[in-house]
Amino acid sequence: MDIEWDNTTHATKIDPAKPLPSDLEPLTGTDLVIVGGSDGVTAENTLETIEAIDASFPDLPIFQEPYRSDHVSTETIDAVDYLSIAAVYNGDREHFVGKHVDLFAEVGQKPDELLGSSVPLIGDLVASKGIDAVANLTEKVIGEGYVIQHLSSAAANRAGVEAAYSPEQVAGAALATESLYGFPIFYVEYSGTYGGPEDVQAAARYLEDTALFYGGGIDSAAKADEILAAGADAIVVGDCFHDDPETFRETIPNR
Repeated sequence: MDIEWDNTTHATKIDPAKPLPSDLEPLTGTDLVIVGGSDGVTAENTLETIEAIDASFPDLPIFQEPYRSDHVSTETIDAVDYLSIAAVYNGDREHFVGKHVDLFAEVGQKPDELLGSSVPLIGDLVASKGIDAVANLTEKVIGEGYVIQHLSSAAANRAGVEAAYSPEQVAGAALATESLYGFPIFYVEYSGTYGGPEDVQAAARYLEDTALFYGGGIDSAAKADEILAAGADAIVVGDCFHDDPETFRETIPNR
């Protein structure tokens, strides 16, 4: 899948279970919004978040990064540019492949809930209108090769991560992401703590077509610049968007 990343250096991750700031103006200058989370997230509050952002920034690309299949609905699929599904290399089987199978299985098993229409099943496919909805889903799904490096984070606990990767293993995961799996994104996630440039430098040398994202602890222009200079295509900033809009503004690179 060809996605243009040339103008994407700053992404904002927004948790739909957290209240949006009353003023979304701090998003001015970000290149991409990723909507997703785990605790307290529903398809309904995900859609509300997506629609609020789109109303203020209609030209801003929006990805949904669902943690579970019940975070996805016909409405969320229609409302976003892509569904970005994480495959956690250093997590358990469920978070590398299990949740992906569950998501697509629900397309066929629960057409009323996921596709929004009651339609007959033909084998493992949904007939008539359902096939169109399945096609819409599969056209929008993209994979993310994902490495979670902060072992005491909630993300690591949820994904069953028992060991962080060495820089050499990060490089290997990056190479597998591009050459074997063909995912458009490779994501190094430090989940609220700053990991520094070492993993980014290790991964960047192996990626040409796959975009390298880094998330975790970006709370200053200096850290943003360091990660981008190390070879990341984009930084992902989440916590301070909700907690400290002024600090969040500092993370947006000058262009």
